[in-house]
Amino acid sequence: MSYRPTRREVLGKAIGLGAVMGLPERIWASTQGQQEPKTPASEKITLGFIGVGGQGNYLLGEFLKKKEVEVLAVSDVYEHSRNAAKKRVGDACATYSDYRSLLDRKDIDAVVIATPDHWHTLVSLHAAEAGKDIYCEKPLTLTIGEGRPLVNAARRYGRVFQVGSQQRSDANFRFACELVRNNKLGKLLRVETGLPQGKPGGDPSVTTPPAGLDWSQYLGPAPMVPFQKDRYGFNFRWFYDYSGGVMTDWGAHHNDIAQWGMGMDESGPVKIEGKGTFPTSGIFETATEFDVNYTYANGVVVNCRSTGRGAKFICEKGWIHVDRGFLEASNPDFLNIRLASGDVHLYQSNDHRQNFLDCIKSRKKPICDVEIGVRSATVCHLGNLALRTGRPLTWNPKTERFGEKEMNRWLIHPYRPPYVLPT
Repeated sequence: MSYRPTRREVLGKAIGLGAVMGLPERIWASTQGQQEPKTPASEKITLGFIGVGGQGNYLLGEFLKKKEVEVLAVSDVYEHSRNAAKKRVGDACATYSDYRSLLDRKDIDAVVIATPDHWHTLVSLHAAEAGKDIYCEKPLTLTIGEGRPLVNAARRYGRVFQVGSQQRSDANFRFACELVRNNKLGKLLRVETGLPQGKPGGDPSVTTPPAGLDWSQYLGPAPMVPFQKDRYGFNFRWFYDYSGGVMTDWGAHHNDIAQWGMGMDESGPVKIEGKGTFPTSGIFETATEFDVNYTYANGVVVNCRSTGRGAKFICEKGWIHVDRGFLEASNPDFLNIRLASGDVHLYQSNDHRQNFLDCIKSRKKPICDVEIGVRSATVCHLGNLALRTGRPLTWNPKTERFGEKEMNRWLIHPYRPPYVLPT
């Protein structure tokens, strides 16, 4: 399937061939020639939103504040959510129950994806193949094995791909990481990341889905199961078929900052071990309490546990602790340090959504590029696997394989037919 760049790409050359990835043939027959360049009526960036309940609704409001944005369409498997989003945007906004129909549109430059986690990879893959730039919520993947196909697709099709780990666009998080990266507090010895506790329970009752909800389409590549109200909405996070609990939900924020501060954006730990507590009643599956140690090749250990909040970098001369709206150091003078011109200055973004829009126009990588999002999600998945198997694990961040060969079967969940993940 060949296509040409979107109207906002400056090079004006064909990027290449793309295989149809893991969906029935019906949809993609109509995408040929999709990226024919047009002269825009304005300089607005046209967006489509895929998943507009919860976080998707929040992101819709944030992007609608941007003067250069025009929202043309929304997609959601729940009729109530897509109709509410249309009302918020205006009558000209189209609605779709199937996101692939949104991707067929020639007039949409980029998509914002805020589905449950188990849909992130397939939707992003198809968006890249369809020539759309992508803003996708975190955690970027459901499993480790989904990560490399995502990076490869973004590079193959030349897509701008921003992952929604928005703490990288916060000045306090950047400042803390810059101090650590420049050894302003001395050599880094240890990192502590604190996450909330998970949630036990979950009503096992089988009920009827809400009117207007396509339950089979909601499940997508996940196994078919009867509808239970506590599998839907916010609670999808507590099932391994759809998410990874607090470890991936909040870990994709604070473990991401740990990686940033250590300079490990394209790497990861080499040893993982931990212990956790899991629900003993109800239908929720993911760990409620946990304590995981990640050892990196340089000897630094990141301790991730279900107490406290944020990321704390412990160095030879003291420590600095950062969280949302919070910055503290063992010595208050650390907070007055200013970087010299020759120091490492990290990527600066003061608005995560604006950074995405700016990169659509410049074609530069955003502050939380797809490779970063994949690596940070992988750290979280590794922690969950150590908890679930109850054994220490060794990991090769270059090959993205376990030292324990039998563990490599955990790299990917089988998809429910007809959904297929390209390898």
